[in-house]
Amino acid sequence: MDLYVGVAGPEHLNYAEAICAIIEEAAKVRGTGIAKRKPAYIREKIAEGKAIIALQDAALAGFCYIETWEHGKYAANSGLIVAPAFRQRGLAKRIKRRAFELSREKYPQAKLFGITTSLPVMKINTELGYRPVTFSELTQDEVFWEGCRSCPNFDVLTRTQRKLCLCTGMLHDPNAEASVAEEQTAEPERVG
Repeated sequence: MDLYVGVAGPEHLNYAEAICAIIEEAAKVRGTGIAKRKPAYIREKIAEGKAIIALQDAALAGFCYIETWEHGKYAANSGLIVAPAFRQRGLAKRIKRRAFELSREKYPQAKLFGITTSLPVMKINTELGYRPVTFSELTQDEVFWEGCRSCPNFDVLTRTQRKLCLCTGMLHDPNAEASVAEEQTAEPERVG
């Protein structure tokens, strides 16, 4: 599959409506877990250089964008979507990996997180070094959680005071990654 997967630029702003339509249709089909976004919001992410787009010629194949919270302490790769004609080809993994790389480039110290009900996304996240966590380990920024309002399961999240939902929270902490690397390269202690 000969596809462009890279950072979206100004030349991709005209895809915003199509991206939103694919997100909305996927939410209807799944019946869970995908928050709606408006074209203006998608255009903003593209203009900021915080989006990954996949294209085959001029056909939209997929998309993902970066959001940041708590002044860059947390970053999320959100809105991962693959158009129906391009599914089951490993494209979601390519998009997610590029979004992960872009997040690390732009926000090297940020904890990367996501919430999802999608088993394939959980597998991709695990391969990238994310681990399942409780929602208390994610950003507590009210604006982030307000973004869940358009999800059909928002009532579950609010009834449980954001402790439980149908989504799984996943976190990649670069500081924890550095600690593990330091432990693996440390000299063994000499005793006696």
